[in-house]
Amino acid sequence: MKRAPVWLFDLDDTLHDASGAAFGPIAEAMTVYIERELALARPEAEALRRHYWDRYGATLLGLMRHHGVRAAHFLHDTHRLPGLEHRLRASAHDLAALERLPGRRFILTNAPRAYAERVLAALGMTRLFHGVIPIERMTMFGDLRPKPDARMLRRIAVTLKVPPSRCILVEDTLAHQKSACRVGMKTVWMQRWMRAAAPSAPVSAGLPARPRRCRRPAYVCARIRSLQALARSAW
Repeated sequence: MKRAPVWLFDLDDTLHDASGAAFGPIAEAMTVYIERELALARPEAEALRRHYWDRYGATLLGLMRHHGVRAAHFLHDTHRLPGLEHRLRASAHDLAALERLPGRRFILTNAPRAYAERVLAALGMTRLFHGVIPIERMTMFGDLRPKPDARMLRRIAVTLKVPPSRCILVEDTLAHQKSACRVGMKTVWMQRWMRAAAPSAPVSAGLPARPRRCRRPAYVCARIRSLQALARSAW
């Protein structure tokens, strides 16, 4: 086990179909939050949400920097999601594939802990992971530094007491994998819920459109469309 890999799994659109189950309500909740807290009209709130994603990679970072929004308040308010559990599904094949992976498994998500734990419980995956590293734990020197911050990824490896080369990041977001590759991690691109013909729904931190399926970039070690394919690979 000393040489077994340490798996860092993204959550949304990697372990479940968040585009269908969560992203729409999260986007709506973020816009409503901005409307209320900044006293903006709906079109202005929507434009600001998208602008801060484009500029900072996360709507939350822009709100914190320019408006003094507290991360805990924003994350709690925008991830309540009534009825979320009824929209989540996992197959026995997925659970078995995760269980077969050698080494330790962690969730590394830009979503808040409460949301991540709800999703894992609803999918029946809680017991399959050794821990959850949510956005609340992605702070350095007092600043929030979520994925794809390379310094944060390097510190995650230090915290887990393994060299980055032992870590395998499984993600649907290429920007996060590019940073992971820079610090020496292996990368796996999950394409299971990507739309082949058009960009799909956005990621939870800021909700931008995700890229279409394309050729594997040089910084991606492997592309997969199922957890079963991951379990069959030699790591």
